[in-house]
Amino acid sequence: MTASTTHKAAGSLRPYAVIAGVGYVLLFVLGVFANFFVRESLIVSGDAAATAANITDSIGLFRAGMVAFAAILVIDVIVAWALYVLFKQANAHLSLLTAWFRIVYSVLLGVALVFFFQALQLLQHDAFTDVFTTDQLNAQALVALDTFNSTWLIGLLTFGVHLVLLGLLVVRSGITSRTLAAVLMVSGAAYVIDTVAHVLLSNYNDYETLFVTIVAIPSILAEGWFALWLLLRAGRSQDGAHTERS
Repeated sequence: MTASTTHKAAGSLRPYAVIAGVGYVLLFVLGVFANFFVRESLIVSGDAAATAANITDSIGLFRAGMVAFAAILVIDVIVAWALYVLFKQANAHLSLLTAWFRIVYSVLLGVALVFFFQALQLLQHDAFTDVFTTDQLNAQALVALDTFNSTWLIGLLTFGVHLVLLGLLVVRSGITSRTLAAVLMVSGAAYVIDTVAHVLLSNYNDYETLFVTIVAIPSILAEGWFALWLLLRAGRSQDGAHTERS
């Protein structure tokens, strides 16, 4: 393959890199909104009455959070596809496996979102008051939201595996820094460790801040760096890419 042909092949991948990069930016914005401005601000762990009151008083915000989570689901599938195309020349089988783990994560997020919607139904439909008391409805809504968290947590395990495999793809491709690959793999391992810790530690809440830090720092660094690389450099030229390795 001539240098000109190689350059054209790399250039043909540029749109997929941009799609994935824009997707990462959108996922970051939507994720911060849905998780912190909606989920963390409205749901009070262990307090069904306070959670119900928060959601009822901010029903528009809760619905917006649900839409944001749904958008994340769709965008993640698109990003999985774009990354598969971008890296399949490096290793088609590994790229496909990497994409599948991200898609499985998206499916589990979709399943989790059903419980988010169920909580809304329980708190908004007057028909349920003929069968259940207000306290019972509030408790069921909180159980639904806890189930959302548990299902999403299992999804984050598969997302962590996706990141580890993505780091391996970056190494195999040789088109950018091995340091970026290492940070991606550390970030993925952190997601896996956090999910396992939830399962194994009965007193996980005592260490929650530590585990959140373990996940957040490498995740923000890895995915932010990866998004910038996708937007600014990925798919431009394989010739110039080799100079990026460290």
